[in-house]
Amino acid sequence: MKLRPVTPDDLDLLRRFVAEPGLVGLDWNGHRDPRRVGQQYEEDGFLGADHGRLMVDRDGATAGFVSWGAGSYDGGRSRYWEIGIALLPEYRGQGLGWRAQSILADYLFEHTTAERIQAGTHPENLAEQKALVKAGFQLDGVLRACEFRAGRYRDGYLYSRLRSDPSPTADVPGPGC
Repeated sequence: MKLRPVTPDDLDLLRRFVAEPGLVGLDWNGHRDPRRVGQQYEEDGFLGADHGRLMVDRDGATAGFVSWGAGSYDGGRSRYWEIGIALLPEYRGQGLGWRAQSILADYLFEHTTAERIQAGTHPENLAEQKALVKAGFQLDGVLRACEFRAGRYRDGYLYSRLRSDPSPTADVPGPGC
C-alpha cells in the first residue's frame, strides 16, 4: 500500500465521492458540484498550501483517498492539520485505513511544521475509531452537536496525534515510495 498524488485518471473516482450518496458512508452531506473536482485538480493538483489529497494505492489499484486541511488555534499561531479518509467499500476492513492515515501523518510531520494532526469521526463509526487508535491517534474528547447530518445536529469524536507521539508505521515508505 502506498499514497500517491492525484492524476487525471483519478478524477472520475473523485467525482463519484461527491455524487454518490452512501459511498462515503456517514460523511455524506448532500450533493456537491462534481465539476469542482476537475477545477481543483487544475488549480493545484490537490496539493495546495492549506489542503491536499493523495490517493490510496494498493498494488496498482486505487482504493480511495486521504485528505488534509489546515486549521489553527490561538489566533493562528498554532497550526494543525485535520485529516480524513474515504475508501471504496470493497477496500474497507482490510487494514488499509489505519496504515494510510498513519503514513499521511508521518508525511505531514516530515514536511510541515505542524505539531498536531487531528481527525474527527462519528460515535457510531467504530471501525474508524479503531483505525485512528491503531494509526497512533488518541481520543481528545466528544464535540457536542458539531455536525448537521441527516436532519439534525450530532456529536463527533476528535482524535489527535502529536509530533512526539510514536508512529506505528515509521518504517513504512511514505507517499510516492
